[in-house]
Amino acid sequence: MSSTPTPCTACSWTPERQNHCNYKSHLKPFYESGDRGIWSLGSKVILKDRCPNHPTSEVPNIHFVQDRTCIPVPTIIESWEEDKHTLTLMRRMPGQPLSNVWSELNPNEKETIAKQVDFYLHQLRSLQSDKIQCLGGRPVFSKYLFKNDSSSSSGEITEIPRGPFASDDELWAEMERGLDERIPEAARVRLRQRMPAAMPYTFTHGDLTIGNIMVEDGEVTGIIGWETAGYFPVWWEYVATSVPDGEEDREWKMLLRWYLPDYSAAREFWLEYWYLCRDLEGGRGGRLGDEMND
Repeated sequence: MSSTPTPCTACSWTPERQNHCNYKSHLKPFYESGDRGIWSLGSKVILKDRCPNHPTSEVPNIHFVQDRTCIPVPTIIESWEEDKHTLTLMRRMPGQPLSNVWSELNPNEKETIAKQVDFYLHQLRSLQSDKIQCLGGRPVFSKYLFKNDSSSSSGEITEIPRGPFASDDELWAEMERGLDERIPEAARVRLRQRMPAAMPYTFTHGDLTIGNIMVEDGEVTGIIGWETAGYFPVWWEYVATSVPDGEEDREWKMLLRWYLPDYSAAREFWLEYWYLCRDLEGGRGGRLGDEMND
């Protein structure tokens, strides 16, 4: 007695259906993380599918950047809500992620790419706000500027809406909530005193991983991953490069940080904050802290 094949959870296709036709799909999922995925629709278009609990302001952020800078960003074809999912059609950026070619590049080529990214990011520095917020006065999302205590069913950290914040004191009040409860008041006061001025609140990408930089023939062809961009502390673009996603990403961010405006004092403040938000005996927070200190 034969069993019925289980359909693919992504497309409902089965071997039996394949055997009844000569059709070969050019629609393929090529990226997934948590509760979101990206489909390749041939060679020129991609479809992003985001579940309802994943915050995204990607489309307005991309339009905002397109209108005010020459940063190469994806072209949006259409975006809509359906069954509580956000579906976005966009043209594929030329080139490939820097992560695909990093090991093949020589030091001069890597430096050229870092300089080009810095050139593009410089155009964001004049885009400022009187509040820490996303476009349209919405809250910001950041897994690392603030401590997140919530996790999804997949174990991924769920991003929590924060703000808007109209002052550095309001920002600190939200950050302080993440500190380990065993931190004494005197240490909290000293840490607040170390926090550099966050103004002017500056439009920030905030996720410049090696996978979000598109390159071709040694040139930057695009910057992607604008989902959680918004107005953040003026030092956050620099400080956010302290969070590595693997060894090559750590190398890339160390190099990029060399060319960005220097906010070393803010980085030292944030690293101490990060440690004090996590277990004081070391553990997961301590291990990640060791990586970020490199």
